[in-house]
Amino acid sequence: MFNGKAVVLVVEDSPIIRMGAVDLVRSAGYVALEADSADEAIRMLESRADIDLVFTDVQMPGTMDGIKLSHHIRDRWPPVKLIVASGESVLEEIYLPQGSQFFSKPYRDHAVADAMARMLLSD
Repeated sequence: MFNGKAVVLVVEDSPIIRMGAVDLVRSAGYVALEADSADEAIRMLESRADIDLVFTDVQMPGTMDGIKLSHHIRDRWPPVKLIVASGESVLEEIYLPQGSQFFSKPYRDHAVADAMARMLLSD
């Protein structure tokens, strides 16, 4: 946590969608960080110990998509909470690490903010 506020890393390759997700995170009262690929997200996770939740898109350029990223995070940083979103496909949560949550795009901001609050309070 940064200054007592949860830190949320938004991983989204579309700048417009990423800006909206960052606004959602900040409006919910959290500190927002941004990455435009799984590779950048991993670099940020390696360099910062204060990331509490990762909110990632599924479809991204680079070495891995959001599903692989979420499993990598769960294996390497087990306490980090995970929310995965996609406009391309609907995923059953069995394909995601345990405790993750999936949202189809377009998602409702309040539903994502509520999920973040629940997940971050479950520590």
